Amino acid sequence: MNLELVEKIKSNPKYHELVSKRNSFSLKLSLFVLAMFYSYILVIAFDKELLATKIGDGVMTYAFPVGAAIIIISFITTLIYVNRANGEFEDLTNDIKKQAMGGK
Repeated sequence: MNLELVEKIKSNPKYHELVSKRNSFSLKLSLFVLAMFYSYILVIAFDKELLATKIGDGVMTYAFPVGAAIIIISFITTLIYVNRANGEFEDLTNDIKKQAMGGK
């Protein structure tokens, strides 16, 4: 890649906007997912009885649906990120490419 093109891209305000928005959004989603996982592990570590409580008369405990919900929510957060990446972030990327190649 030629250095002039790199400098054009780095000096573009939309590039800085893209980097800022993308990093902020991914950090928020990552912290949310990590908080869920670590909360689950901390509950297991410090209050085993809470998640070991049986649901109804069966053998299932609260641990299984809570764990399944965490996994499902993790997939949903991934879908949210992909949706935004393919929308807003992709539009910004295309604008940056056009401006770097000389288009307006």
